[in-house]
Amino acid sequence: MKVKKLDPKELRQLSIEDLKTKLKDLKMLLMKLRIKQHVEGALENPMAIRITKRNIARVLTIIREKELQQQKEQKG
Repeated sequence: MKVKKLDPKELRQLSIEDLKTKLKDLKMLLMKLRIKQHVEGALENPMAIRITKRNIARVLTIIREKELQQQKEQKG
């Protein structure tokens, strides 16, 4: 299972709905990685969990940025 760092520039081009879908997928991947680590004792790529957690943080940050931007546009 290959886990790569997500590019924030590409994530910012997605809609909030797409980002929420991506977030759901990443959380599911994290759960699978944790289960696999527990069952097998070790992962092929031990950094996969860390990379996935950071990708989740990136997506959450961009979702929040977009929400704040929408609020700002509604007020102004």
